[in-house]
Amino acid sequence: MAARSWHLVIYIGDGSSSRLALESARSLCDEHLKGRCTLEVIDINENPELAYKHNILILPTLVRRLPLPVMKLVGASPDLDLLARALDIK
Repeated sequence: MAARSWHLVIYIGDGSSSRLALESARSLCDEHLKGRCTLEVIDINENPELAYKHNILILPTLVRRLPLPVMKLVGASPDLDLLARALDIK
C-alpha cells in the first residue's frame, strides 16, 4: 500500500506566533511526514489576496489540503504530537 501524501499550507504574517507556527509546521513535516509532505508557505504581507481568496481571517493558520477533508488549524503550538493528532496524522 502506498503512503499517503500530504499537502499543507501555512498562512503567516510578521508576528512571533507566525514564526512559531512555521517552525512547528516544518518540524511536523520532518518528524511525522518525512518524504510525504509538501509545505507551502504563504506570507500574507507578500500575497494578501491569497488570504482573502482562501477565507483566512486569523494568522497563523495551517491548512491541510491533502488528504481530504480540508482542515484548518488556527494559532501556533510547539506541541508536535498535538498538531499531529489535530491533523489526523497519527
